[in-house]
Amino acid sequence: MANTSARMLRLLSLLQNHRYWPGLELADRLAVSERTLRRDIDRLRELGYPVDANRGVAGGYQLRSGTAMPPLLLDDEEAVAIAVSLRTAAGGTVEGIEETSLRALTKVVQVMPPHLRRRVDAVRDSTVAVPTDGPQIDAATLTVIAQACRDDERLTFTYAGPSGEPATRLVEPHRLVSLKRRWYLVAFDLDRADWRVFRLDRLTDPAATGARFRPRDLPAADAAAFVQDRLGSRPTRHDITVLLHAPAGVVEQVAAVTGGRVEPVDDRSCHLRLQVDAFDWPVLILAAVGAEFDVIHPPAFRHYLRDVGGLFLRAGAA
Repeated sequence: MANTSARMLRLLSLLQNHRYWPGLELADRLAVSERTLRRDIDRLRELGYPVDANRGVAGGYQLRSGTAMPPLLLDDEEAVAIAVSLRTAAGGTVEGIEETSLRALTKVVQVMPPHLRRRVDAVRDSTVAVPTDGPQIDAATLTVIAQACRDDERLTFTYAGPSGEPATRLVEPHRLVSLKRRWYLVAFDLDRADWRVFRLDRLTDPAATGARFRPRDLPAADAAAFVQDRLGSRPTRHDITVLLHAPAGVVEQVAAVTGGRVEPVDDRSCHLRLQVDAFDWPVLILAAVGAEFDVIHPPAFRHYLRDVGGLFLRAGAA
């Protein structure tokens, strides 16, 4: 009986870690006959795990979602990883997931053995989370895209580029990447016959099409490297240098999350250097610093500030 129980746990672990298992391969992994494997599958079904079976020579097994969630089988490392991820998600950039993450975290920690709880607490006590100010992504949107990536299923959505009108895109999704407070989708764009990076905050109405595809080779070491390369290769329109009449330490507190570079001039002033695609973002940074400043470069930014300042002066005089 002990051998049977251990084998059942091993079978459940394999089914949870792989979307689809050919019957012969699964039986080989467990070192049992196909007949024994079928009996074990039946036992899992009796316990509430919905396992689909495809008959025939190429048949196999797949654990699908059911009407209720049966217990998960997690090893120590997976349990700690889930707890830490839920704690991080409670303050992340996925909209509407904070309260849900805290509820799930409470349940996970409650059933953890003491030695695992101590590991999670150690991470919590030794970590300081910096509040994120990037755009929040709807959890349902993230889930639909993640499932399409996992299942190699073509995806359609509406996408609005930086300067274009919203358009419907049909892609073969590869990976989701979280980078610098933003979420990105790396996918092969079928209409443009090339790899593309899509910002999720510009993407709406994602829907899986049901059409499967054979994964292509990404022209990069991994998805994160591909996103960083694409973002870094985009030309920056403006190099801005501003002399701020405030200590460098004060300016750094505001500019740290912007990618700007702060260079002290003396104890009371510093240079702030920014590389941006548009002038609106630097205006917000300077307003947040709240100190007097002089524009060193470029003259176009000085003209932009004069026009924006005129709008505020007229509004204040009304």
